[in-house]
Amino acid sequence: MAFVLSDNGKAFINTAFLLLLCFFFTSHIRSPTTVIHLTSPQAPKGVGCIGFHKLKGPHSKCLYLKTHSPCVSQGYVNYLHVFYCLCGRYAPLGYAFLALWLLVLFYLLGNTASQYFCSSVESLSKVLNLSPTIAGVTLLSLGNGSPDVFASIVSFRSGSGEVGLSSVLGGAFFVSCVVVGIINVCAATSSPTHAAVRIDRSSFVRDVCFFIIVLSSLLAILIVGRITIWGAMAFTSLYFVYVSIVSATHFCREKYEDLVVPILDHEELGEPVSVSKEASSANGDQEETSSSSYFRFKAMVAHYLRWFFYIIDMPLYLPRRLTIPDVTEERWSRPFAVASAALAPILVATLWNSKRGGLGSKEGLTIYLYASLVALVLGLIAFHTTMKSGPPRKFLFPWLAGGFLMSVLWTYIIAEELVGLLVSLGYIFGISPAILGLTVLAWGNSIGDLIANVAMATNGGQDGAQIAISGCYAGPIFNTLAGLGLSLVVSAWAVHPSPFVIPVAPALFEILGFMIGGLLWALVVLPRKDMKLDRILGFGLLAIYFCFLSLRLSQSLGLVQL
Repeated sequence: MAFVLSDNGKAFINTAFLLLLCFFFTSHIRSPTTVIHLTSPQAPKGVGCIGFHKLKGPHSKCLYLKTHSPCVSQGYVNYLHVFYCLCGRYAPLGYAFLALWLLVLFYLLGNTASQYFCSSVESLSKVLNLSPTIAGVTLLSLGNGSPDVFASIVSFRSGSGEVGLSSVLGGAFFVSCVVVGIINVCAATSSPTHAAVRIDRSSFVRDVCFFIIVLSSLLAILIVGRITIWGAMAFTSLYFVYVSIVSATHFCREKYEDLVVPILDHEELGEPVSVSKEASSANGDQEETSSSSYFRFKAMVAHYLRWFFYIIDMPLYLPRRLTIPDVTEERWSRPFAVASAALAPILVATLWNSKRGGLGSKEGLTIYLYASLVALVLGLIAFHTTMKSGPPRKFLFPWLAGGFLMSVLWTYIIAEELVGLLVSLGYIFGISPAILGLTVLAWGNSIGDLIANVAMATNGGQDGAQIAISGCYAGPIFNTLAGLGLSLVVSAWAVHPSPFVIPVAPALFEILGFMIGGLLWALVVLPRKDMKLDRILGFGLLAIYFCFLSLRLSQSLGLVQL
């Protein structure tokens, strides 16, 4: 990553500013009274839906939904009403719709994080002069872990804290066991014995030991069962301790590095260029000898497929493109930039009014009036200060800050809808939402880590394996401390000065026990193998994960009781 080096203290302050900015923005989407009501420990669980699961048939459940308060408070779509009232007797149609929409929400969550959020934080890190190490363990982790972080915040804010706890811990368990296990198996299979892939011992021990400390702290919090605002802030601040340790390690190593190493790396990287050119020229000769009709047919099919997917993707792409400022070179468009500056305040006002129930009230109209004035001013400024040829060079920070905030807002909206759909699926299938968070939500948010890290470890050689293994521990550390930490801070702030009662389920203690067991297994086996990626470590981690999964499924089916 081509980040500019800077002073460590300045980088630390800038990173803290970004994280606090993200927390401040997301913590003010709901009104304070709603937060207290939803997160209050005295609020009965499933208000208005007592006895819903005992009803038979879609007609009776539809009548129940029409005459009672909504069973699910998060999200903008009443999925239970759609399934039982609109689909009615056509249950397969309802299942198909919910499954398709679940995939769409996962796509939107990942696409928004990768295309808008990550590009914003990367550009902000350059403007704020963050060093590569600080940016890697903070902003890169923030970009990769934003779906888990926002899903956790949404679930706690809406009173379904068990979903947030289960999804974050489930994702961390999946990455630290399944992804690391598959990396070990694939690396050991693809590499001969004399060229086995080794990873850095000190970095591995540092990350694993700190992760164990984080999980042990979380275990102590869950045993107590409640936490104050100061305890939640202390737990969250552990991530800054981790950043400081990583930074100190990096700068100490950098001081003693030999300058010959980067020169050799550039020379080695220069060799494949000529080979790729020769290969491309050879491929060009082969293509010229191929049938021209075949390539015309192939181009025509590709053209129609491109238009087909473009039409399908447009309703998902256009609302975000029109409201998220994007000043990257490859995606720059002056009309979209002006539109995003003008429409972003309208979107914020609409969401604010929808959460406060003031869409048609006098207060709601006043908010719309102020938002329209702000939108007009921002639109005119954007129109007169931008050019068609490229993104603005001056005053870039306001554009990046706007893109960051709006990508945060969209990620929050999608995460809220995703959590609402999962809770609704829990009512439909009679499954605890915590189980869905532990499996469906955790797997959906972690599948990208699996694909990216395994590909990097198997194709990137020694450095690729090191980056992949480090990411498998740095990412879960961030998700646990930032995702759960910010969620606890928001929830504890809502009931301050009283402590916040944490929704603790027995499955949380089980997953923490199995996760710490997997980390200890890796901490013991890998150094004994001289830090070589090994099948024994990989299969052991996979066995630990599937033992836990089998135990949870057996408990949910009533086959095993602990």
